[in-house]
Amino acid sequence: MGKKRIITKGEAGAEAAGGTPAVARSKKKIESGILTVRASYNNTTLTLADDKGNVVAFSSSGALGFQGAKKGTPFAAAKVGETLGAKGLLMGMKEVSVVVRGVGSGRESAIRGFMSKGIMIKSIKDVTPVPFNGPRPKKPRRV
Repeated sequence: MGKKRIITKGEAGAEAAGGTPAVARSKKKIESGILTVRASYNNTTLTLADDKGNVVAFSSSGALGFQGAKKGTPFAAAKVGETLGAKGLLMGMKEVSVVVRGVGSGRESAIRGFMSKGIMIKSIKDVTPVPFNGPRPKKPRRV
């Protein structure tokens, strides 16, 4: 069934202790980029891209271990923002422009969690899709 892996204390200290997962040093050095926040009722996903739009880091509340209804909470979104902010700092990121999409409760707290790591925000743009006409209305009830 393969070799058994034994983790020593020095090998994975932070991850084994239940803290945030260890993030490796990045080879890419990016000064500015785009942070995309997609907040639905069930989950919050954050994507960090460079100025050209190439994705360099990604995280979601489900990836951090939140399950079920807890994924859509502002607390989970703040944790995702902090995680992605730490990854951005390792890449040398100094400023981002934020694009927000969706109507979930984690919109604002994800941005606040990202800002807590010391990365400046140039602009915040809301691109939530809004229907022009919406779905077809129900037929009138016959009594």
